[in-house]
Amino acid sequence: MRRSSSPLTRLTAVVAGLVLAVAGAVTLATPAQAASLTQVANFGSNPGNLAMYAYRPDNLPSGAPAVVLLHGCTQNASAYFTNSGWRKYADQWRFALIVAEQKSANNATSCFNWFETGDTARGQGEALSIKQMVDHAKANFGTDGGRVFVSGLSAGAAMSAVMLATYPDVFAAGSIVAGIPYRCATSTINAFSCMNPGTDRSPAAWGDLVRNAYPGYSGPRPRVAIWHGTSDTTVAPLNAGEARDQWTNVRGVSQTPTSTSSLPGGTSLEVYGNDVVRLYRVSGMGHGTPVDPGSGADQCGSAGAYFLDTICSAYRDAIFFGLGAGGGDPTDPPPTDPPTTPVCTTASNYAHVAAGRAYQSGGYAYANGSNQRMGLYNTFYTSTLKQTAPNYWVIGC
Repeated sequence: MRRSSSPLTRLTAVVAGLVLAVAGAVTLATPAQAASLTQVANFGSNPGNLAMYAYRPDNLPSGAPAVVLLHGCTQNASAYFTNSGWRKYADQWRFALIVAEQKSANNATSCFNWFETGDTARGQGEALSIKQMVDHAKANFGTDGGRVFVSGLSAGAAMSAVMLATYPDVFAAGSIVAGIPYRCATSTINAFSCMNPGTDRSPAAWGDLVRNAYPGYSGPRPRVAIWHGTSDTTVAPLNAGEARDQWTNVRGVSQTPTSTSSLPGGTSLEVYGNDVVRLYRVSGMGHGTPVDPGSGADQCGSAGAYFLDTICSAYRDAIFFGLGAGGGDPTDPPPTDPPTTPVCTTASNYAHVAAGRAYQSGGYAYANGSNQRMGLYNTFYTSTLKQTAPNYWVIGC
């Protein structure tokens, strides 16, 4: 049964949550098509009492990736799905969207409870409910359990960090937009200071919080993108650097970037290690999800309250996740941000799948990212694959 709390606790949670204005009015009209955001019932025991919504583009192939979206406070699944820009790339590159929604019964302003220990631990509360949504999509939609990602804004970003920390065996990568490091707060009392001015800890101390979220885990850790506006007064920009410290420590790489670059919208990008952590700082931007309305390949979303017209973060994250041009549409733009030196590998199709460079469906092997068919899935067919972006492979070299 979902735990109850006093009216005072509820009121405190309202303030401690990352307070966002209602964004539903930002919705813009979209082209008519069969696919729509649909609520999914009975997706698991749902100990966190969340609602699940799913979007499956028309002609979604079996084995498609899935991206979990987590909205900010006072928002809902529909508003975030419509305005964040993710729908454009789900349609274009053929991946599913799983949009979790908080209920006012859990938090009066519909914030995910990122500061409650019972909701931020593996196998419990809201974290487990979100994980059950992923399991449901895999079992019922045929999505690829090896290509699951998460992205969220504000309270949803803090919960994205929760999912990356507690379920590294489920999520391959994620993005934290105007969020907070995992387990900065463990109650409503210290949530205030985590939000602003922020909490300064050593990289090792931050990293230990993640490692302790799943004791004994020795498998691969997710890649992480961090977004923050330099003028954010709701969640202080200090949190961006602290989140960077947390995830670089978890990945065992230096807190000194291996490269830096300038992007549109006054955005700077810092890359850490072998592109395992990214930090995007958006100059002059306040608190919200970066969007860039328009019809360009790298433009997306609709601007409004807490959807800020700067740069299309969904496009950059989709590329970072390895989803770009994954739909097989020859008119789609190729992925950007390729590795400095392309990696070419020749092996049997069976070995490519085993190594995570490809996947199999219907007895055939397909290159991850490009979805190019490589031939029969066995040890007798040999292919050469070239990596052109993270988790993005094409045939040939």
